[in-house]
Amino acid sequence: MARTVREALDEVAWERLASTLGHGPAAELQGALRGLVSRGAAATEKDCDPLFVCVALGTGRVTPVATAALPLVVALAADPDMGARASLVQLLTGLAEEAAAVGEERVDPGWHEAWRRQRTRLLVLLADPLPEVRREALPLAEGVGMLLERWQAETDPAVRLPVLLALGTAAAESDEAGAVERVRGVVTEVLRHGDPVMRVAAVHAWAAFAPQAASREQDLLVEALSDPAVRPRFEALWHVPDVDGSLTREDVLSWTASLLKDAPQTALSLVVRLVDAARETGDTPLCRAALDEGWRLLVVMPSAASELLPRAGALLADPDDGVRYRAAHLLAALGARAAGYADELAALLDDMGEDDYFEGTVGDHARWALTRMDDRRALPGLVERLYAPYRDQYGRGYGLGDPHLPEVEDVLTPLGAHAEVLLPAVRQVLRDDGKGGALTCPLLRVLQAWGPAAAPALPEVVALLDDARYASYALDTLVAMGPAAASAVPAVRRCTDLDFPVDSRQVAWAAWRLDGGGRETALRHIGEAVLTEENASYAIALLGDFGPAAAPYANRVRQLVEHGDAWLRPRAAVALWSITGDPRPSAPVLEEDLASIAHGADTYGSFLYALRALARIGTLSSEARADLLRVRQFDRPLATYRDYRAILQDETIRAAIDDLLALP
Repeated sequence: MARTVREALDEVAWERLASTLGHGPAAELQGALRGLVSRGAAATEKDCDPLFVCVALGTGRVTPVATAALPLVVALAADPDMGARASLVQLLTGLAEEAAAVGEERVDPGWHEAWRRQRTRLLVLLADPLPEVRREALPLAEGVGMLLERWQAETDPAVRLPVLLALGTAAAESDEAGAVERVRGVVTEVLRHGDPVMRVAAVHAWAAFAPQAASREQDLLVEALSDPAVRPRFEALWHVPDVDGSLTREDVLSWTASLLKDAPQTALSLVVRLVDAARETGDTPLCRAALDEGWRLLVVMPSAASELLPRAGALLADPDDGVRYRAAHLLAALGARAAGYADELAALLDDMGEDDYFEGTVGDHARWALTRMDDRRALPGLVERLYAPYRDQYGRGYGLGDPHLPEVEDVLTPLGAHAEVLLPAVRQVLRDDGKGGALTCPLLRVLQAWGPAAAPALPEVVALLDDARYASYALDTLVAMGPAAASAVPAVRRCTDLDFPVDSRQVAWAAWRLDGGGRETALRHIGEAVLTEENASYAIALLGDFGPAAAPYANRVRQLVEHGDAWLRPRAAVALWSITGDPRPSAPVLEEDLASIAHGADTYGSFLYALRALARIGTLSSEARADLLRVRQFDRPLATYRDYRAILQDETIRAAIDDLLALP
């Protein structure tokens, strides 16, 4: 067959093909195919890479090069003396899936006819002598009937399992009469008589066309996934097309949990039972994987905390670094709710245990957990540990949904009551690494949040006023410090002389706020911007600080309340209330954001702004109160994040809701 393929290559009219494809693509195709033929049985997956590139797989189109290559790739894939045949079949199935998924305008006009001519040779691959080729060819099967034939004929368990999975998917997609019933019969038989791994696969197949199956078979899933003796069988059997290598039991656990995405309470029950089983048997890989799934549930379902918290607390003493890491991270995210484990966390402050895939140490997460509980044992060395990842690098890498170190400002911002203890280290970081440092802006935002308590850092903040990258942040920080920063006014006024000057309105506003001078000048600059600029969002936020003195601009602010965009209207509403003292035009605008969240929107930043603004104004309508009571009952985080920030933002917003509902 190798000689036949080589002859076929020689018979291709490459010059004519070049006139169609262009000399470059035709030459690349010829080179890629000849390279594979020359390697023959020694060809590897890597040798196929030039061919994948040549046909542009994964680019959202099926090219003329792919059409030209198709018969030759089929011949190579069918050649028993060819190496890397499974990779070649992956190429064929990938092209077929792309052709089915993209619009016809992105598929070469000759592709479908070329595929039809190769159909018989392609289907032969389903019965190929090599198990890996049969497995990769499964996406070529045309419907339930053909897959049932493969199920009856297949003897290799590592191929039968993906056939079973494919049957479930095909049944879900089929409109053929009786297709679901025929597949259900196969699945039921496997559930009765299959080995544990095949029974788990049967649940997956069943759930493809009957999602409730995964919930009904929870006992089976727990039994199979938690048996240490069964674990090697998953890796031996669980292969799926177009995935290199096999799936581990832990991979299958994650996939299984995803079957329950619409039944989160059942998913939580599965996770909890697996954690308990893992603790009982000392099954560390299972415990890690189950905790990962528990974490993913927690960030979308706050009520999961009641089940996960005590288990994470108990696992702080686990001998495995990865288990302790996950437990400490989970407890840190839960914050004050985990205060009962403060002593155990304090004992881990020097724990240098790490996980292979996640950043930071057990001790780092234990320290963060204590800060969330306002426990002073976290304070010594806290800033230094937070700074450590940035000392020699300016970037971090992590998966957003995975456990990872918190952002520095998320840790420090709530600790204003401990500013006296923390400021020396914060100031040292700003002195050592202020200009150009990765933490300069975050630390300025922290100092701004600390307000007057941050005043001892005045020299370090003033030193940043001559750098346009930080001057705006520094101005806000100085204003937050209050009268203690009045001596900085001369340096503030010099900001307008920078090569890239800071907005003169902000400079005038900051100077006025710090020493009370220049009020009329600042008001005039800011008021003129509100009157004349199309995008007055920044100026409108400053204007409200002047209160009734800004009355000459009230009509313009009222226009912005009525006709501004979704971001500007709420800010104009707050400014208008500040100027007039009348809540009636402003409160309804802010309450619109409350109603939108109550009815399914996810604009939580605007929601939090509205909550805090209404609390300042001090009024709440009965309709808005009803909306907030509804939102408070949601068992989902009031956040769009899917990591620890989901919990932090949810806590912040729920506290703001409670404050607003406390209004008379």
